[in-house]
Amino acid sequence: MLPLPAGREASTGVGAPPYVRHRPERTLLYQVVEEYYPAFKAHLAAQSTGLPEYVEQEFEEYLKCGRLEHGFLRVRCDSCHAEHLVAFSCKRRGFCPSCGARRMAESAALLVDEVFPEQPVRQWVLSVPYPLRFVFASRPEVMGRVLGIVYRCIATHLINKAGFSRKTVQTGAVTLIQRFGSALNLNIHFHMLFLDGVYVERPDGSLRFRWVKAPTSAELAHLTQTLARRIGRYLERQGLLERDAENSYLAGDELEAGPMEQLLGSSITYRIAVGPLTKAARCSRYRRCRRATSRSMTGSGRSLDFHCTPASRRARMNTRSSNGCAGTSAGRRSPKSACRSPQMATFDTN
Repeated sequence: MLPLPAGREASTGVGAPPYVRHRPERTLLYQVVEEYYPAFKAHLAAQSTGLPEYVEQEFEEYLKCGRLEHGFLRVRCDSCHAEHLVAFSCKRRGFCPSCGARRMAESAALLVDEVFPEQPVRQWVLSVPYPLRFVFASRPEVMGRVLGIVYRCIATHLINKAGFSRKTVQTGAVTLIQRFGSALNLNIHFHMLFLDGVYVERPDGSLRFRWVKAPTSAELAHLTQTLARRIGRYLERQGLLERDAENSYLAGDELEAGPMEQLLGSSITYRIAVGPLTKAARCSRYRRCRRATSRSMTGSGRSLDFHCTPASRRARMNTRSSNGCAGTSAGRRSPKSACRSPQMATFDTN
């Protein structure tokens, strides 16, 4: 039998949703990138500078994602012989909505099906002030070390609250590092999914889960002070933070004001990155982002925000929801009905 012409719409069975090809060129994000990215590159080239190669590759691959002219597969049904053209995807991790949503759904399914046990899970969220966001964005190895500090502090809190020591029990967590805020600004913060308790080993070698009560406001305040102190000491040892009697400020000589650093500083502080601005104005924005004044890093009580989100004792992520996001699975008590309102605390880096 001869193959059917390419592009023929496939017939669907009773109740099956029809296949609809993704058309990124019709989305607002694609149109904005397609129109302004070449002008953005030309603007940087006129200043004898440019973006790192990995950033340019992210943009260029995104503009090819889902477009048939850049490659496709011809998929044919063996039974009805209907065909579809499926365009190649970019599979990038930057800002492609299609590839990002697919990876999100796959990651959530992996966590639910293969990683998390049938035990309560609590979400802990840690956000940091502008200067530390800049350090984390430009020095990912520093961010990794800080994440280790945060994990050890929370794990120790859970173990101590359960009445054990680190030598006899274990807990666990999965951290998702989110790099953007609600305005698509650069806002690096941690979403940590912690087991809401610890595993205790019995004499026969089996494990028993010991649930831990939700943290109180006083415990959160103490925990955030501990985190701030340890993170501050680590940054000082790395030569990234200096202090005097009243202020703390970033002092890393390696954080040079290159094109990426200027863009990072603008995104963090909600400012326009390019346009009719003088060089002095751009450098001023960069210096503002690097400088941690007394209002942002000491004594303000609003420097590093540590947010504990109460969760249901049996709440688990549901990857089968209609929007593909994590939620409380059916048949479980919702966080609203099972717990009190979210508790918040802040801590300084002193």
